[in-house]
Amino acid sequence: MNDARPVTRIQQKNRTAILEAALDVFSLNGFGGATVDQIAGAAGLSKPNLLYYFASKEAIYSALLSGLLDTWLDPLREVDPEGEPLEELLAYVRRKLEMSRDLPRESKLFAIEIIQGAPRIGDELSGSLRALVDEKAAVIESWIAAGRLAPVNPHHLIFSIWSMTQHYADFDVQVRAVLGAREPDPFPGAERYLEQVFTKMLTPSA
Repeated sequence: MNDARPVTRIQQKNRTAILEAALDVFSLNGFGGATVDQIAGAAGLSKPNLLYYFASKEAIYSALLSGLLDTWLDPLREVDPEGEPLEELLAYVRRKLEMSRDLPRESKLFAIEIIQGAPRIGDELSGSLRALVDEKAAVIESWIAAGRLAPVNPHHLIFSIWSMTQHYADFDVQVRAVLGAREPDPFPGAERYLEQVFTKMLTPSA
């Protein structure tokens, strides 16, 4: 669909159904393992109908990824340089954990893209992502210099937050298998644990 005519309600519904189905298929199989036929079947559409909206599997994948990085960066953008340092960083941890709970397919899709070498979002990673991380790392460094946080490497702190929160989406099956009936919902316990870890790590010495 490349013309400039207004999109009808049915067209918007079908486009949304395709992207939802594609998210399921890509997050399970990756780009290489997914097919247009699989996506069309999951969306309840014929292959020719799907190709009316998206010219190729690549076009569908690119449409999904285009909004994904922004979604991933939004919680980091919300870290306020004027806020209380520890509370700002704990709020960031909570927001990232909430994303793992609420957007597990998106997390898996992003992880697959990164593991494959980020062939489609590499420029964004070394551009907008790096610029934002550098900006927030400078904020963390200023808090440390003012004695408001314990000394840590700010970039590796951000990496740790990513890995420790996204683990609960990307390795959900493993987490739930280990916890079993003791903790059928791992997220409340994960939140308490991560707050304890980062509070102890980041609180300045008296």
